[in-house]
Amino acid sequence: MADIFELFKKIAGDKKEPAGPPTHLIVGLGNPGEEYIRTRHNAGFIAADHIARRVGAECSRVRFHSMNAAVEVGGHRVLLMKPQTYMNQSGQAVGEAAAFYKIPPENIIVLVDDIYLPPGRMRIRAGGTDGGHNGLKDIIYHLGADAFPRIRIGVGEKKQGDLISWVLGKFSETDLEQMAPCFEACYDAAALIMDGKTDEAMGRFNGMKPAADKKRKSEQDTHE
Repeated sequence: MADIFELFKKIAGDKKEPAGPPTHLIVGLGNPGEEYIRTRHNAGFIAADHIARRVGAECSRVRFHSMNAAVEVGGHRVLLMKPQTYMNQSGQAVGEAAAFYKIPPENIIVLVDDIYLPPGRMRIRAGGTDGGHNGLKDIIYHLGADAFPRIRIGVGEKKQGDLISWVLGKFSETDLEQMAPCFEACYDAAALIMDGKTDEAMGRFNGMKPAADKKRKSEQDTHE
């Protein structure tokens, strides 16, 4: 079994980067540092890591104030980014990479936490205001535009205490189980968006159910 894992590791390590500069950015938002791992505000980082694993890569290269990797997603050359500037300065990393590669806002997909959606739900938007999210606010400021797609990942509405404590709180195991399909779906949603099929992505994923809801539905169907 160990030999199999070593083989998978070698295959991932041998995977070549796509030829040519990236045409798109996929940016997962979060805060760097051990203390922020698995916090609600880092849902974008978690989603970016899921995309990286799916293509056999890792966001390990340091550039543009981010941990990043050059990957291929749905046939598109992508710079997958995890800004290391802390949430409220996310735009610095995004702006630098976009300017360097001359990538327009509509080719930048942002993966971001949403406190107005329950864990396991997703909402895709082609653009719009920051909605009170400091990471989106800073990206809009640095790009000078809000016409970039975003995949909003539900982390649950504040139940107690102040908002900062809530978003910097850790996900429970139950929450992560509910959110697993949502994180996995970010790859397919981003691929559709880059194909110019944002409406299709909205129709397919905006109504997706948390894993627990799907399990209950399956159990009900089995007993009927």
